[in-house]
Amino acid sequence: MDTDIKVPIFIESRYKLNRTKVKDTVCDALKKQDIKGPVEVSVAIVGDRKMKRLNKKYRDLDKTTNVLSFSQMEGSTNVLPQDVLILGDVVVSYPQAILEASKEEMLVDDKICELVEHGVMHLLGIHHE
Repeated sequence: MDTDIKVPIFIESRYKLNRTKVKDTVCDALKKQDIKGPVEVSVAIVGDRKMKRLNKKYRDLDKTTNVLSFSQMEGSTNVLPQDVLILGDVVVSYPQAILEASKEEMLVDDKICELVEHGVMHLLGIHHE
């Protein structure tokens, strides 16, 4: 793992997750796009209620989704320069990841990493093809 890439991870207490695999996923996604550190992407693993609240507050959607990205590059630019480029936050719904992993016959950690990578791409401005 690249020491110039920081990946703080918040996990709601009842969820199990391979933190190293998630950090490696973020680092690999950034490297594929030739992003060099120092950079930070935070990851949060939450439940459906929290995800629904975030969707309602920020997207005016009254439902849960599997992943959300919150770029620090959007909105006002009155942020003071820092030593680390903070790209933003990726939020994954653990219950949605379980459902999708089951349907797709894959491991939950693999599905979460897929969703995290998708969220990182959104932070970089790369959207659905």
